[in-house]
Order: sequence, then C-alpha cells, then structure tokens
Amino acid sequence: MPQPATLQPAFPDYRVTSLIVACAIFMEQLDATVLATALPAMARDFHVTAPAMSIAMTIYLLALAILIPVSGAVADRYGSKRVYGVAIGVFVLGSILCSLTHSLPMLVAARLLQGAGGAMMAPIGRLILLSTVERRNLVSAMSWSLVPAFLGPMIGPPLGGLIVTYLDWRWIFYINVPIGLLGFWLVRRFIPEIPRAAQPVRFDLHGFALCGIGLGCLLFGFEQIGQNADLGHALTLLAVGSAACLGYLCHAKHCAAPLLDLSLLKIDSFRLSVISGSLMRVTQGAQPFLLPLMFQIGFGLSAVRSGQLVLATSLGAVLTRTVTPRLLRRVGFRRGMLYNGILASLGYAVCALFRPDWPFAVMFGLLMCCGAFMSFQFAAYNTVAYEAVPAARMSSANGFYTTLQQLMLSVGVCSGALILKLSMAAGQHSEPQLHDFSLAFLIVTVISLSSTYWHFGFAHDAGHELSGHRKK
Repeated sequence: MPQPATLQPAFPDYRVTSLIVACAIFMEQLDATVLATALPAMARDFHVTAPAMSIAMTIYLLALAILIPVSGAVADRYGSKRVYGVAIGVFVLGSILCSLTHSLPMLVAARLLQGAGGAMMAPIGRLILLSTVERRNLVSAMSWSLVPAFLGPMIGPPLGGLIVTYLDWRWIFYINVPIGLLGFWLVRRFIPEIPRAAQPVRFDLHGFALCGIGLGCLLFGFEQIGQNADLGHALTLLAVGSAACLGYLCHAKHCAAPLLDLSLLKIDSFRLSVISGSLMRVTQGAQPFLLPLMFQIGFGLSAVRSGQLVLATSLGAVLTRTVTPRLLRRVGFRRGMLYNGILASLGYAVCALFRPDWPFAVMFGLLMCCGAFMSFQFAAYNTVAYEAVPAARMSSANGFYTTLQQLMLSVGVCSGALILKLSMAAGQHSEPQLHDFSLAFLIVTVISLSSTYWHFGFAHDAGHELSGHRKK
C-alpha cells in the first residue's frame, strides 16, 4: 500500500525569510546614506551648486512620508508577497533611471520613483515576517531583520567615498540592480502566498492627505535642520506638519477605518513599545550623524579611519543577533529592555568622553558595545510590540509602527544638528568643537534614558510566549 505523501510546511525556514527581508532593507538603507557622499560630484556633472542637490535626498524622504502609512492597506488589498515583489522592482527601476540621469530635475523624478518602492519594502518586509514566522522564532527573525538597519547607515558614507574616488557616482545606483534582481527572484521563489484581507476596508483618502502633508513637512523640516538649511524655512515646515498631524488626530477619532489606527495604542505592549522605542530612536538617529563629524572635524581623522570606527557599531549589532533570543529567553522582555535600555543609553554617553588621544582599540570596542546594546533593544521592541495585536489588525499596526520609526530617526538627526548649532552659537565659533559634540551626546543620552520610565509599564510576563521565558 503506497505511503501517503508527506505534507510540506506552509512556510519556509524563518531564517530564509528573514535574510530575504534583510537584504531588501539593506539595499534601501545603503542607498539612502551612500548618496550623501556623492552629492558634490553629482552637482559638478549637473552644473548646479552642492546645496541644490539636497532635493535629491529630501524628495526620497517625501515619498517615504507619503507611502509608508498606506503600506498596510495596499498589502491587505493586493497581497503582501505581490506588493513586496513590485516594491523591489520599482526600487530597481528607479535606481536604473537615477544612473541614467543628466540633469537635476530628471534625478528628482527618478528618486521619487525609487522612494515609492523603498517606502513599501521595510514595512511590508516586517509584515511578511509577522505573518509567516512562528511566534517562537519571531525574536530571532526580527534580530536578523535589524542587522541591515545598522549596517546600511554605517557602510553607506565610506562606500560612497570609495565609489566617487575610484569609479563614477552612477555606480551608487548600479549596485542596486543585481541586489534587487536577486531579491525579486528570492521573493518569487521562497516567500509564500499570504492570504489577503477577506474584506479590505475603504481607503481613508482624507487621512491619507493629512498624513502625507503632516509627515512630509515634518520630515522635510527635520532634514533641513540636519543639513544646516534656513532655520526659518525649516521651522515653518515643522509648524505646518504639526498642524496637519493635529488635524489627522481629530479626523481619526471620527473615522471608522483611519489610515493610522490610533486605537492600537490601547494595547499595552504596543503603546509602550511605540513610546519607549521612539525615545530610544532619537539617539539611534543622532549617532550616525554625530560620530563621523566628531571623528573627522573634532579629531582630524581621515574619512577612511573614521569609517573604520563607525563600523564598530554595525559589527556589535551583527554579533548580538546570535545571542538575542537566548538572552530574552533567560531574562524576559521586561527585565531585558529595562536594564539593557540603560546600558544602551549610557553607551552613547561614553562617546561624549572620547578624545583624540584615546587608543583606537578602546574606542572601537566601546562602539561595538553600543551597537550590541542597541541591536538587542530594538529587536525586543520590534517583537513585543505585536504580542497582543490581533492578526486582522497586524498590517495596520505595522504601518503605524514603521511610520513613527522613520519619523523618530529623523528627529534624532534634527536633535543632533540643532544641539550642535546652539552650542556653537553659545561659544561663538563657526566650526563645532569637541565640547559641542560632547554636549550633543549627553543630551540625546538623557532622551534615551527617559524611556526607562515606560519600561516599568510592561507586564512582568510581557512577551513570554515569544521568548520562552518563564518567571521562576
């Protein structure tokens, strides 16, 4: 009698899914940061001033601000796998068009298209993880997906310098093509079909307009402060963005199916992760902005030597990925986030003490610890946030969480730049001094430490089903 066929698992090994999602996020994160180094060379080719090239970065942020909030609704309507594959394809197409441009307006249009693809990759990638990975493996999967978030911003600037120095700035966009094509094939081959929402809700057009204006103006305003643009113009953008966001809050209270569902904040683990994670991300956003400037301007190090030090945080993040699930299983989410959050914040406070005569190995080791602590912290946030979210609301929760994540990273850049400006103005010097950087690191450390209050709000058994931790 023939043996019955063995049933294949519905989903592939979570490591495969995690690495596919991580590669796509890495491509996006790398592209977002590698471009900054190439802007002067691009300005020469386009016959414009270097400051005029900032629009190439801000237009990408505008696409993120507008489209990240709608990612969940699009995935519910058309399917996560299909939208994720299309997002990678659009990003690659935008990259090709960027490499073929010969004027600034053409580049802006291509970057807008590229941003449309990038806006969907990170949130839908996380949604795929939440939908396909078993809960007992979710911590490890989230840890893998966090690695590119640390690697991209650190590798981007030194890689951009190497490309501009030895090749041509167009290679910044060429390198996305093979990575993107491989990612597209891997999605088609290994990512399973995920059931769509049975009855997709009606699209919130009013909320979409308010969110687009609000988040777009806020991100533009934060970016302009970070790039030392006109402060009055930046503050105007921030004011308009804040007014639009307040308008959205009023709209969401009376909308049956709002674009960003604020009622999710009634779920304790989600609300606490959003608030405490937002405070910690201010430091995470400021760190890649402040460190390279301090090493090159304050210490007088070369770009290559500075890049070597900055890469230490990425190395720490990668190494921590292997032990994060075991640590959470041993100590639990609440205790882990509470004590590690303090260590992560104080790690960046140590950066305020760095001086040019410190041994390279000591600074490298301390920065590795910073990356390790932050990697553990965000892996915990990104997992426990969804612990009690019903499956039917997962895409809405993911869009909400990712939107705030992007916004708070920009707030971190803005905070670092603004503190430097105020300290320089107080000291009446045109170039930032070492004590200016020290002050900036200390202030963002205080912001991160304030998350400790919210960590106490987590239940003692928060996330115990995800980590396998049992209180003895």
